[in-house]
Amino acid sequence: MTEKYEGLIASNGVAIGNLYLFTRDKVVISDNKIGENDTKEEFAKVKKAIDDYRKDLAKLEGASEAQANIAKAHTELLSDPYFTDTIESKITNELKNSEMALDETIKEMVEIMSQIDDDYLRERASDYQDIGFQVMYKLKGITPKTLSNLDKGSIVISKELTPSDTSNMDKEAVVGFATDLGGKTSHTSIIAQTLDIPALVGMGDISKNVKGGEKAILDGNEGVLIVNPSEEEISKYELLIKEQKEKKERLKEIKDKQAISTDGKKIEVSANIGNIEDLKLAIENGCDGVGLFRTEFLYMQNTDFPSEESQFEVYKEATQMLGDKPLIIRTLDIGGDKGLDYFDFPKEDNPFLGYRAIRLCLDKKEIFKDQLRALVRASAFGNLKIMIPFVVNIDELKEARNLIEEIKKDLDEKGIDYNKDLDVGIMVETSSSIIMADKFIKYADFFSIGTNDLTQYTLAVDRGNEHIADYYSNFNPAVLRAIKHVIDVSHEAGKWTGMCGAFASDTQATKLLLGLGLDEFSGSSAKIAEIKDTILTSSQEEEAKFAEKVLDCELTEEVENLVKEHN
Repeated sequence: MTEKYEGLIASNGVAIGNLYLFTRDKVVISDNKIGENDTKEEFAKVKKAIDDYRKDLAKLEGASEAQANIAKAHTELLSDPYFTDTIESKITNELKNSEMALDETIKEMVEIMSQIDDDYLRERASDYQDIGFQVMYKLKGITPKTLSNLDKGSIVISKELTPSDTSNMDKEAVVGFATDLGGKTSHTSIIAQTLDIPALVGMGDISKNVKGGEKAILDGNEGVLIVNPSEEEISKYELLIKEQKEKKERLKEIKDKQAISTDGKKIEVSANIGNIEDLKLAIENGCDGVGLFRTEFLYMQNTDFPSEESQFEVYKEATQMLGDKPLIIRTLDIGGDKGLDYFDFPKEDNPFLGYRAIRLCLDKKEIFKDQLRALVRASAFGNLKIMIPFVVNIDELKEARNLIEEIKKDLDEKGIDYNKDLDVGIMVETSSSIIMADKFIKYADFFSIGTNDLTQYTLAVDRGNEHIADYYSNFNPAVLRAIKHVIDVSHEAGKWTGMCGAFASDTQATKLLLGLGLDEFSGSSAKIAEIKDTILTSSQEEEAKFAEKVLDCELTEEVENLVKEHN
């Protein structure tokens, strides 16, 4: 009997194969009590387990890029003093045994990361979860199951997939993923997009509804898993897969082309990154530059605020890697929900609207100036631009620019080179920056729309609240009108507007955003070629007429239907 299950689309595409149910070994955590004389021995067990896992990670240094990246990320997290100090404290002060101390520490770290109001950073909780599994296996002497020996044409079904699971996976055998848990920016989603494999996440309990071995169709375009499909359905999807392969071949030829519409509108298609590894992948995928370099990881993976010099080296390397292509680096967007182990943030009832981003930076100027100085110095090596986040009034932007001018003057006196024409823009994501866009553009060299927060604040919808998830839509007419207003204001001033929110990666919105006049798309590097393909085959003038029709809509559903028909 045919069964259909819906999920969140993590990676587009269609696959036909047999289901492989991947279940992780159940680990029972010992609750044995220990005495004060046992604490050193218990902590030594954890240290040995961590060291054993480190040795496994060291072996991956010469492996595939995906495995090497995971090894590097996990090694850095294992080196975080907070991790080992917390485990030691639970053993020494609370007399928890080694297994309980490790388990509780991992759960706490996952909980902290899961509360961050940034999809990219929040989904990094999977790395902590993965480390917990791997160290616990070492602690208990368990050899974990892997996905390294699968039959060709396997569609992996699991409750969740960790970085270690996917790094050890037989990538020639797997044609798709479907998991109970995960979001659109989860590790599973990122890996699926990187490998260009269709995937569905957030399916609830799909791992409990299948046995494994069933014939299935995974439709990553419509968000459906069809188990035991009919012959008619298989024939239909086989045709789609053929078309999909032809499209992939075409996109390989397109990825390095300049995105110019049929009527001559030149568009930059850039990538959002969080580190140098992300940048390498973006360059491979044909990015025209970087529209958003999140600098939070430089701070979150340190035991203290990173020095000017350490930041400079990272920014310099990224700038040099891109050459003449633009590199837009967002200044520190931390505080409130994104905490640091080494800095005490005030307790707030609503951290999303609290002490964060530019507010914190202007209050802690010495910390901010270290970053700005590193950025200005790095601008000498390429086309670096600075972007200020979460701006709500003109004074914030003016003050940030004044600090940059002070730094330039000091560098001039010391004979240190930098780009004299360094651009400074703002991330438009608050209602005030939309309403006051005509004033902000006097002091900003460019706008970049952060649709994740812009949509959340415009619609007064917490995008992480499942009870009101239906209210959150980038296609809401109010959101689209806000986007159009910001773009028009920048154009009237002879400047440009980009978009670095998730909406820029939504290929269903590419034609609409082109019609609204967007100058730069910056999102997932896996979507670069597809966005370029759409722009290369579209007329900006014709899409502008379509956008006018969309802006006249009153309901989100109307917009979505129009866009679906138009595409």
